[in-house]
Amino acid sequence: MSNTLMDTNFHFAGQKSVYKGKVREVYTLENDVLVMVATDRLSAFDVVMPRGIPFKGQILNQIATKMMQATEDIVPNWLLATPDPNVAVGKACEPFKVEMVIRGYMSGHAAREYRAGKRSLCGEAMPEGMKENDKFPKAIITPATKAEKGDHDEDISKADILKKGIVAKEDYELLEKYTHALFQRGTELASKRGLILVDTKYEFGKTKDGKIVLIDEIHTPDSSRYFYADGYQERQDRGEPQKQLSKEFVRQWLIANDFQGLEGQTVPEMDDAYIASVSERYIELYESIMGEPFKKADVSNIHERIGTSISKFLS
Repeated sequence: MSNTLMDTNFHFAGQKSVYKGKVREVYTLENDVLVMVATDRLSAFDVVMPRGIPFKGQILNQIATKMMQATEDIVPNWLLATPDPNVAVGKACEPFKVEMVIRGYMSGHAAREYRAGKRSLCGEAMPEGMKENDKFPKAIITPATKAEKGDHDEDISKADILKKGIVAKEDYELLEKYTHALFQRGTELASKRGLILVDTKYEFGKTKDGKIVLIDEIHTPDSSRYFYADGYQERQDRGEPQKQLSKEFVRQWLIANDFQGLEGQTVPEMDDAYIASVSERYIELYESIMGEPFKKADVSNIHERIGTSISKFLS
């Protein structure tokens, strides 16, 4: 448990700045090169948990890398290389200040809003008579403004994005097109593994020459929700919870322990057994999505391993 990667403090040749997000740490170097390190930090309800999850960063990075490669014919992406299991190197760009969330099913945040009586999310209608985890007639895009560190992401409609000038109309319509196409590809890839891609989010940026590219992660357990396809309809018909692989099980555990990231709430303690169980769930999702056994990287000195891998690549 002690060999989790909770933070980094590297100094590379040509380093200009460091940005530390909820899970990833991004080093900006000369010549518009970004080095992104996926830590083992766990974030839920926009709060970083006190303890990390063994191998989580490796899992996220390796899934995201494969999914970037599997979708580069749809939209170009920022990725150049992965010199270490926890590291991605790519080209710098200016991120759009919205996350493109797309939902094929009424689950998670959408279901919580529906239970609260709402029938519209980010300007998108949610039909009457739906049950939690039912499939929407067609996938809906429910964007969120990207939060600064420590702040909550907030739902926003397309109309408000355009009205406030957060994204230009021409760019936003291209982001919509890419989002639907990526979700369709992700759905097809999941189906081959006996999974349903329920919802996910995509982040985009623009390069200096004006090209829109896919950035950050894609189709990982942190950015996406998956159900097992086998037995899905039977469980819906019986009103049972779906068997799922995503970070939602962590959110549900936190809710059951009276934590939703609200002011005055305290993060419940996660003991060794629970931390190990979360790690096992992440490994299970990796193996389900990738269709191959997960190979644990050497974590005996994880900081040194990562630093050496990056330095060798850069040299």
